[in-house]
Amino acid sequence: MVDAPFFHEIAHGPEGGAAHWLTTADGLRIRAGHWPCETAKGTVLIFPGRTEFIEKYGQLARDLQGHGYASLAVDWRGQGIADRMLPDRMIGHVGQFADYQHDVAAIIGHAEALNLPRPYFLIAHSMGGCIGLRALHNGLDVAAVMFSAPMWGVEMAPLVRPGAWVTSSLAMKLGFADRLTPGQSTESYVLREDFEKNTLTNDPAQWDIFKDQMTAHPELGLGGPSLRWVHSSLSEMLALSRMPSPDVPCLTYLGTREAIVHPGRIRDRMAKWPNGTLRVIEGGLHEMLMDAPAMRDPVIAETVAHFAAHGG
Repeated sequence: MVDAPFFHEIAHGPEGGAAHWLTTADGLRIRAGHWPCETAKGTVLIFPGRTEFIEKYGQLARDLQGHGYASLAVDWRGQGIADRMLPDRMIGHVGQFADYQHDVAAIIGHAEALNLPRPYFLIAHSMGGCIGLRALHNGLDVAAVMFSAPMWGVEMAPLVRPGAWVTSSLAMKLGFADRLTPGQSTESYVLREDFEKNTLTNDPAQWDIFKDQMTAHPELGLGGPSLRWVHSSLSEMLALSRMPSPDVPCLTYLGTREAIVHPGRIRDRMAKWPNGTLRVIEGGLHEMLMDAPAMRDPVIAETVAHFAAHGG
């Protein structure tokens, strides 16, 4: 087990956190970070969204530890300080979406090697929600799951969606799929956007944390996706939309001001999820786990109650 850098000073997490390098079955190096908890009721696997990194979830780990849960988060391939696959490391990229399941397998193996206590639970945000849904179909052994603004569809104008399919498909066929998607930037979103226009959080203090993290460790930053990432994500979301919902207790959160993932896809999925509940948060943006306490605290409280009711 090889130690990896862990940026305690920007994580705002509990004491005892540590990170390690993992090697996936296809030979890439990713990073896993965990926060232990004495006499834990179980372990929460944290699947971050696109552009995110372990330390961004330190505050969540602190809250989970306070409720009696250990936690384990990951830098997915192509982001954080995991291996990046393009010369321009600021372009978000993956060979195919199925590759993320190699990362999931490595994470589970790491949790077992650390002897993190079972049962396992899952909190999956945005892109992590897409990866997590596929992992559940693949047999991920968790007692219950919470999805935060899961990426089961991407919010696009009606005329843009066909263009995204056509452009990304042509890029795959003609050999330029590793290029940045048109209209995207290689600069980190939180460094180029003003708080007043942001689509992530209502809380200026949390926005400042986002910016401070990027400023302190710019190597964690990521810009827009490659055309290959776009094509593979659209294909994965379409494939998942045709599959039934897993029989795993599920709690999902969606903000009324969501502007990144597709609310209709979330509503459709949750309407058919056995033992599933959708909570619509008035005024919520994309990052309801990283918002003002009045919005965030009830989400945390209901999530841990959900886990406690299903084996925690």
